[in-house]
Amino acid sequence: MTTQRPGTAPGQIFVAPYSMGTVVGQTGSLIADNSGDPVWFRPLSSTNLQNTDLRVQTYYNSRMGTAQPVLTWWQGSIAIPPTYTNLPAGAPEPGGCYYIYDTHYRLLKTVFAYHGFSPDEHEFLLTRRGTALFIASKAEPMDLSGYGGPRNGAILDSEVQEVDLATGKLVFSWDMLQHVNPADSEVSASDTASSGGVWDPYHMNSIDEGTGGQLLISARNMWAVYDFTKSTGKIRWQLGGKKSDFTFGRNADFYWQHDARFRPGNQISMFDDGCCNQPNGTPEQQSHGLILNLDFHNRNATAVKTYYHEPPLYSPSQGSTQALSNGDEFIGWGQKPYYSEYAGAGNSENKGLSSLLYDAKMPGSNISYRAFRNEWVGDPYYPPNAAARASGGHSIVYASWNGSTRTTAWQVLAGPDPGSLSVVVGHAGRAGFETAVPTNDRGPYFQVRALDATGKTLGTSTVVKLDNRDGRTVCRRH
Repeated sequence: MTTQRPGTAPGQIFVAPYSMGTVVGQTGSLIADNSGDPVWFRPLSSTNLQNTDLRVQTYYNSRMGTAQPVLTWWQGSIAIPPTYTNLPAGAPEPGGCYYIYDTHYRLLKTVFAYHGFSPDEHEFLLTRRGTALFIASKAEPMDLSGYGGPRNGAILDSEVQEVDLATGKLVFSWDMLQHVNPADSEVSASDTASSGGVWDPYHMNSIDEGTGGQLLISARNMWAVYDFTKSTGKIRWQLGGKKSDFTFGRNADFYWQHDARFRPGNQISMFDDGCCNQPNGTPEQQSHGLILNLDFHNRNATAVKTYYHEPPLYSPSQGSTQALSNGDEFIGWGQKPYYSEYAGAGNSENKGLSSLLYDAKMPGSNISYRAFRNEWVGDPYYPPNAAARASGGHSIVYASWNGSTRTTAWQVLAGPDPGSLSVVVGHAGRAGFETAVPTNDRGPYFQVRALDATGKTLGTSTVVKLDNRDGRTVCRRH
């Protein structure tokens, strides 16, 4: 944590750590508090697997007429050279899916794509209709010679798909190749030599739904954001790119952008990467969060607020800009290992410390596709964990409960056998993910209870035994 100031919005931080190099620790899904201490972590079995877009959403069950907070994320493998060179860098490998988990960390739904497309890591959005909107990708064989690529090549097509969560049926789809000319891409088709002959002219990376049934999509490799109506599929306007319907005011232009969102009025937000046509591109400008006002009468876009980092960052890919409940903005810096919170006033280039309330840096080369601050109450379906060891003639009992957000204290029980335990420490305040509680009682059997703010027991661990045979400590579960 490099900056922690008063005034941040409520909630925990949601990231999905992975690396395009060497991972520090494990890939997976992580909820952390402001100090960086884990609240919940779900590790993956291989560093070749990734989670992305971990966040809190509301699941509307259309059949039951209910709504509940849930965790959602994508899981699969991303084409990251040199491990994968069969697709353009950043594309999803086949076999991925989306998960929806309840507040007890139980799986509710698994969602897949249709039409032979692969679920894409860039977006999974739940709607009030009980559906999920997401991006799906597929390499379509195509003669690319007319675009400067190979004759026996392929184009990485992007499709918006909507699935009814109650039935699992596809209810809507919109194919980008049918509506946007790939010749307008900022990425040359000659770049296919390192991606198995597959060209990625679009690289769709976000979807947002407006109040009037329109969808807002971002296409990174087009430098453009598109608004289209679901009922007709027709593009209403394009912002940015080679055929923009808008001109740009000072500081309003963007490049290689991500995470385009509707804002109140005629405003939209995004994360402007400003950088770089990989692998050898130079930055167009410094990465930053960006809020734009769209003047539809004069067809002009103006910058309302910007959010820059100190030190300056040039993020080649990924990133997010999230509106928070108190008016702040939470920025995930994509391929740079930072996430930050700014007061709503924002700042300007080379003044990245202005309005900064919170800033954190992930270890090593670890990154997160997006980063969010969300409010989450987790009550695990599984029990707390306990461990015990001897130390200087005393005992230390370790208590943890992965994912519990309501645990504020621990109670320790001990006894000569598993059936004869009594309370030896009545209240020990929670001290991070794992709390070490010393006691003069030598057990050798121990158990912990998780307590909420009122002293109510939330969960009880299994019984563990302290064993010092041959000078070694062994924790046995009973």
